Amino acid sequence: MLELFNRTTLQCSKIITENYSTSFTLGIRTLDRKFHLPIYAIYGFVRFADEIVDTFHDFDKKDLLDRFRKEAFQAIEEKISLNPVLHSFQLVVNQYHIEHELIEAFLNSMEMDLYEHTYTPDGYQQYVYGSAEVVGLMCLRVFCEGNEAQYDHLREGARSLGAAFQKVNFLRDLKSDFQDRGRVYFPGVDFKAFDPNAKKCIEADIQADFDAAYKAILQLPKGARQGVYLAYVYYCTLFNKIKSLPAARVQEERIRVPDSRKLALLAQTYVKFRISALTASLW
Repeated sequence: MLELFNRTTLQCSKIITENYSTSFTLGIRTLDRKFHLPIYAIYGFVRFADEIVDTFHDFDKKDLLDRFRKEAFQAIEEKISLNPVLHSFQLVVNQYHIEHELIEAFLNSMEMDLYEHTYTPDGYQQYVYGSAEVVGLMCLRVFCEGNEAQYDHLREGARSLGAAFQKVNFLRDLKSDFQDRGRVYFPGVDFKAFDPNAKKCIEADIQADFDAAYKAILQLPKGARQGVYLAYVYYCTLFNKIKSLPAARVQEERIRVPDSRKLALLAQTYVKFRISALTASLW
C-alpha cells in the first residue's frame, strides 16, 4: 500500500504543476516518461515554497516557511510525510541523491524574499543561485540518474539555464515585483528610471547565460534533451519578445507568450527532434 501512497503523492505534484505552469507542463511531457513524476515532484516543492513568500499575505510567512523547511528535511530524513508535496519530493531527493546544500540554498533564497527589496551584486548572485540555479541542478541529478561524471560535466550549463530563466522572469515581472512586493532584483537598477541602457545591460547578461546553457542542452541524456530544449525555446521566445519592446513597455506590462504560441513551439520542437532521430537512424 505504500506504493499506492507514493503514486498518489506524486500525482498531487503533477496536478500542482499543471495548474500553475502551462509552459513547464508542456516541457515535462516531452521528457522521457521515466522523468515525468520526479520533475513534477521537484516543481511542486519549489512552487509551494514560492507561494509562501509571494502569495500568503494574510499569514505569518516566516513561520510558514520555517515549518515548511523543518518538515521538508524531516521528511527527507524519515522518508515519509503526510504532506503529499513533501513526501513526493523526499522520494526524489533520496532516490537521486540530491544534495541537501541545494535544498538549503533554495529555501534561503525564498527567505530572502521576506526581507530583501533591493539587491547588491553579491546578494543578487546569491539569490539567483538559490532560487533558480539549484533547481536546474536538482533536475540534472534526475536526468543523469547517478552518472557523476556526466553531472559534473553538465552542472555549469544547468546553472546557466536556471539563471537565464530566472532573469527573464525578473524582466517579465518587473512591474508586479515592484508595485505589489516592493522588489527590484537587478542591482543598481532604479525601477522609476528604468531606461534602455539598463535594459540592454541586463539583456546582454541573460544572453550570455542562454549561450552557455545551449551547449549543455545538446549534451543532455537523450530522454531529457527534448523537454529541456522546449523550455529553452519558450524562454528564448519570451526573451526575444521582451528585447523587441521599449523599456517603458516592459516597465508597465507583464509580457507573455500566448498559449497558442506555446503549442506551436511544442509542435515545432517535436518535429525537429523526430527528423533528427530519423536522420540518425538512417545513418
